[in-house]
Amino acid sequence: MKARETIVPLFAALLLAAGPLFLTNYQQDLVVKVMVLSVFALSLELLVGMTGLVSLGHAAFFGIGAYVTVLASPEYDPGSVAVLLPLAMAAAAAYALVVGALTLRTRGVYFIMVTLAFAQMAYFVFHDTKVGGGSDGIFLNIRPTLGNWLDLASRVHMFYAALVALVATYGFLALVRRSRFGHALAGIRVNEQRMRAAGFRTFGYKLAAFTLAGALAGLAGFLMAANDAAVNPELLSWHESGAVLLMIILGGLGHLRGAVLGAAAFTLLKDALSNHGIVGAAADHWQLTLGVTIIVFVALLPQGLIGLPARLARARS
Repeated sequence: MKARETIVPLFAALLLAAGPLFLTNYQQDLVVKVMVLSVFALSLELLVGMTGLVSLGHAAFFGIGAYVTVLASPEYDPGSVAVLLPLAMAAAAAYALVVGALTLRTRGVYFIMVTLAFAQMAYFVFHDTKVGGGSDGIFLNIRPTLGNWLDLASRVHMFYAALVALVATYGFLALVRRSRFGHALAGIRVNEQRMRAAGFRTFGYKLAAFTLAGALAGLAGFLMAANDAAVNPELLSWHESGAVLLMIILGGLGHLRGAVLGAAAFTLLKDALSNHGIVGAAADHWQLTLGVTIIVFVALLPQGLIGLPARLARARS
């Protein structure tokens, strides 16, 4: 592993750890959102960047993790993080296991469309039934706690919980990438037929990656529900799946740092372009300006933001 692949994330984590000392409340909330979406983007990076499986239904696992967190929480007492977090991840992983078992026999655009179909099924379960409060969603009355030393109702506690989750997810995927399992996924991404000829049961590897990605998306869903204290069906919509796919493309496919960079850039651009104080009347059309901005970024940086230093170095030389 290159030195910068360790030093840069470590430095960024240490800088974030000092965040509550100098960030305003609004800035802390924005950074928490970036970290939560970074975990979500990393979960999709495992599928797209490491395994070569482009999914347009990944938000289903994110939304299921969020909904399970709220539905399993006591109404008038704080739920335990030790119970709700594993439950949210397990529910998302279970749905991912079912979806993966039924979709991974398809390829290319067919796989993309089938994952989208399963995500829309989950979306309408929560949107059209009372189980999730219908189109309005449901609220989390009391945020989860863990004994006397972690209360996610506290802004600072939520900040560090999201940071720990991001660091743990990043570190875990870095280890996966270097493992035999990770090398097998890389081989499947490059040439699945050759991997099968070499004796690898590629379906099992892909299903394991799909299920693991679903569990990590469930972790992000838990954090989102705990932070916002509310969930709604839009968390499972195809728009959310498309947004997280844009994040990893914007940051640079095939790089864990790219997933985090893309999540940060997407979230900060969206926040800035929808702010009347920054862009004035153009904030009323932030979807248009955000789309144009992303197109420009992708056109100028085909390798994503992760390739910007190399491009600048070539320009100087």
